[in-house]
Amino acid sequence: MSERSSGRQIPVVVLAGFLGSGKTTLLNHLLHRSGGSRIGAVVNDFGAIEIDAMAVAGALGDSTVSLGNGCLCCAVDGSELDVYLERLARPSAGIDVIVIEASGLAEPQELVRMVLASEHPGIVYGGLVEVVDAAEFDDTRARHPEIDRHLGLADLVVVNKVDRVTDASRVLTLVSSLVDRAAVVPATHGRVDPEFLFDCRPGEERVGQLTFDDLSHDDHAGHLHAAYDSLSFRSGRPLDPRRLIGFLDSRPEGLYRIKGYVDFGPYDARNRYAVHAVGRFLRFYPEPWPAGAERLTQLVLIGAGIDAAALREELEACGSDDAPHADEHGMWGVLRYVQGAAEDPAA
Repeated sequence: MSERSSGRQIPVVVLAGFLGSGKTTLLNHLLHRSGGSRIGAVVNDFGAIEIDAMAVAGALGDSTVSLGNGCLCCAVDGSELDVYLERLARPSAGIDVIVIEASGLAEPQELVRMVLASEHPGIVYGGLVEVVDAAEFDDTRARHPEIDRHLGLADLVVVNKVDRVTDASRVLTLVSSLVDRAAVVPATHGRVDPEFLFDCRPGEERVGQLTFDDLSHDDHAGHLHAAYDSLSFRSGRPLDPRRLIGFLDSRPEGLYRIKGYVDFGPYDARNRYAVHAVGRFLRFYPEPWPAGAERLTQLVLIGAGIDAAALREELEACGSDDAPHADEHGMWGVLRYVQGAAEDPAA
């Protein structure tokens, strides 16, 4: 499901982590393996931007680069963020996802607040991704105890450089104990499957040029999916809005993304509800049913260490066999998350 093709908002992902954790390496990996998607990157630091992909596409100036698959990177401080979000969210830019790489000493909470406070109708919060260096994690905590607070705010934690430690399971367990329901995934060289963060555009849309995917085939790519699990749920029964909100409000640790469409039956017979959830952030988008469309609920759930069978059972239990008896207050819980009513996960 593509945010751009459905006319909905571009996700803005905040990428944070202390100096040397591997943020830029992860960002470069996303740029190289974007699946044909166009990525706008905002780097929260002054100075020249060192991006490996420059060797392929070349740079324009020392603070802006134009990459072969449509990426645009700008070096900014926090006060300029809205200006660049406005630029990248213009329909003419054709951007599918925006990644903000925070400075190594930045407060990720403030960047998240700025994204959530933006009144631009073309963007939506896409989650806080915190990158930690497995080899330096203990020393980093000693020097920067605030990392515990940062991990508590994260929606996804990437434990990078696990190939450099002999006790990776200990580090992963320790990090997991410090998060608040966030998904925790191990990585080497910043390799995280882009589908974990955003919906990749189909490859056949890339015509007339070599892309990063063509130029940088990665023999390890087939192993990226091992870091997370996914569940596809499809039901012809309308869902009860109260039961679904109960499920969403209590979603388990490690469940990072939920996307798809929900049929609430007679609670709103005219509309289906697109759902976008990342970490603790949740938003619904009512839209008219397409003419002739089969009335189904179709959801994809993505996470790390999730119990897919249990989640499927819980979703099945949200089905409503008494839909004709919908009451006028049943949708109130859903409507809390429509338009500007979403919660602030940084609060």
